[in-house]
Amino acid sequence: MDVSPMRLVSSIELSDAEKLNVLRRLDQFRRWHSLDEKRYCLVCGEIFTGREIRAIESTDGDAPLRVICPTERCPAIPMEWVPPTEDVLITIAMVEVECRWVRLVTRAGRAMQSDQRSASNTTSRTKSKPKLGYRLTCVDAKYQLLREPKWSRPQ
Repeated sequence: MDVSPMRLVSSIELSDAEKLNVLRRLDQFRRWHSLDEKRYCLVCGEIFTGREIRAIESTDGDAPLRVICPTERCPAIPMEWVPPTEDVLITIAMVEVECRWVRLVTRAGRAMQSDQRSASNTTSRTKSKPKLGYRLTCVDAKYQLLREPKWSRPQ
């Protein structure tokens, strides 16, 4: 098994003009007209401006310059950022409400199962494992909805 060493990266301070040029060059998915434009990160759910993005490069100089989401510990790249239009924000809110509803119904169902188990006086002490994937499903749903071509603005 070939294991590559972990690269160390460092943030680069750029002037506004340099940052705008880097964004225009590296964001192949959306045009940047100014650093005041906003984007919504599909990974962390934060809205930020072009002024806030982080430019990084490897400390050994082998890897090319990259731009990533300014949110701490979010590695999202430009293909995972969308303009926060009204339609996008409404869709995000609707998906989040639906995800909360699914989690609430799931918790209620587990609580009812727990009550039924304790009322039946069973001697078995085994506890069924909760089903995983609700959070991932909600995140995936939001990501898929926003990546569909219908969110592109008419020319």
